[in-house]
Amino acid sequence: MKKLLFLLLVISFTQSCKKEPQSKLLGSNPRGLITETAMVVSAREEASKIGVEILKKGGNAFDAMMATEMALAVVYPYAGNLGGGGFLVYRLADGTKGALDYREKAPMAAIKNMYLDEEGNIIKGKSTLGSMAIGVPGTVAGVFKAQERFGKLDVKSILKPVIELARNGFKVTEMQSERFAKNDSIFKVINGKEILFNKRLTQGDSVFNVALAATLKRLAENGKDEFYKGQTAKTLVEFIQAHGGIITLEDMANYESKWRDPISFQYDDLTITSMSPPSSGGIVLQQIMKMIEAFSLEDYGHNSLKAVQVLVEAEKRAYADRSYYLGDPDFVDIPTKALTSDVYLENRMADFSFEAATPADSIAHGKILGDESDETTHYSIVDQFGNAIAVTTTLNGGYGSKLYASELGFFLNNEMDDFSSKPGSPNSYGLIGAQANSIAPQKRMLSSMTPTIVEKDDEFFMTLGTPGGSTIITSVLQTILNVHEFKLTMQEAVNAPRFHHQWRPDEIRMETHAFDQTLIEQLKSKGYKLNFERTPVIGRVDGILRLEDGRLEGGADKRGDDTAVGF
Repeated sequence: MKKLLFLLLVISFTQSCKKEPQSKLLGSNPRGLITETAMVVSAREEASKIGVEILKKGGNAFDAMMATEMALAVVYPYAGNLGGGGFLVYRLADGTKGALDYREKAPMAAIKNMYLDEEGNIIKGKSTLGSMAIGVPGTVAGVFKAQERFGKLDVKSILKPVIELARNGFKVTEMQSERFAKNDSIFKVINGKEILFNKRLTQGDSVFNVALAATLKRLAENGKDEFYKGQTAKTLVEFIQAHGGIITLEDMANYESKWRDPISFQYDDLTITSMSPPSSGGIVLQQIMKMIEAFSLEDYGHNSLKAVQVLVEAEKRAYADRSYYLGDPDFVDIPTKALTSDVYLENRMADFSFEAATPADSIAHGKILGDESDETTHYSIVDQFGNAIAVTTTLNGGYGSKLYASELGFFLNNEMDDFSSKPGSPNSYGLIGAQANSIAPQKRMLSSMTPTIVEKDDEFFMTLGTPGGSTIITSVLQTILNVHEFKLTMQEAVNAPRFHHQWRPDEIRMETHAFDQTLIEQLKSKGYKLNFERTPVIGRVDGILRLEDGRLEGGADKRGDDTAVGF
């Protein structure tokens, strides 16, 4: 067992040290795809096309959500999933807004110190690799609940093209072949055999996932209960337990997705609506945007020294609060009103100075009176009826726990790592948690996912989101500001170089070869530590912007295989 854990750690460390090549950040066309009526932007062209196909058949954004999400499970197993979870933020054509939480839950047998050894130290790899890392999946429950409440088409019609995609195959992209090769050894160790996705798959090869096609067919015929109470549930639980996991049929049967009130706030003439806890996205985004609102970002200039300083210092303070206060609202009391009050946030920035960086050691969580990574995926949809949705879904790490249910055709998440295994110690994304996010049975783990919808003058303006773990919030923030403050097109806003600070470690992560050397030297002279190695690519934002003439512009991030499709 010790030899196995050592091997897993060596493989994991080797992978984390390899740099992802910086993708082409700026396309030649300053505008993304322009369409008249409707659009889907997702991580893969096949998924976007299927979503649009459903819209053309008379379906709405929620029908397209089910189709797009399930198609991503087929063609983008890195993060698309049946074995994970996510969040939906929506705006209906009449202006009604809401949110759906289908985040994973801890199994009933989970205990607070389950990832600690006898000395109280974290057991490396236990919360990230293999069966003990898995949270009870929520994706299927979420897409079925949203479609049941708001959709127009029947489930069989929606899933038919997805089943055909799984059965008839999809083409491997260059990025995918590199990821399959990089993860092949760890797939073999975790699963004890070679799986469908392996290093022998190269660019242009076709992948036929017959097992996933059969799973989707059962879902189409039997609905959500097939996944949580039917044969699929039984097969899944037997598989997890055979590999040493603790998820039971009772865990599956008891899982429910949950409607939530989203976080909504004003910034200039914009209304920002984003995800509420157990996502930290909405609250942290509100804190940062309200802290920077008084500064003249537009006058400072895009990615100028002063603009970067203001954003970084606000981010430090907001992430310090995230660490201490945020968790599952069904288990902990979150002082949302106090954390987002104007007086509180003004006081948080009171010690900021353009003269020098504020050391992280001098910043704690605020006193209230009376490293997630790019393994998530996001898609945005605007339909012909005027509905808009933003959805972020994940397995947590790339391919989740790396445990692949071959009989069912999908990977299982490693979301248990998003809890605070040991309060005060960082998770795999470098984020530090406190007691509010400690492990408890049936509790949802804290997330950074930030699906967001923006209105301007009470009209739909933008829908967006991104993968990126701890960098999700700051990527969404910078994309909104790029459009609103710096007047970039949606495609330019999505492609623009990004940076990130999360309080600890005390460093600005900056995309490699993306920033002017003068800015780099200016930041260093102010006392900022820069890191170009930790996250050479930050986020893969997918968004849709409503133009002044009512048409839609898609922003599909050039850092990935992301594609906008519409009509």
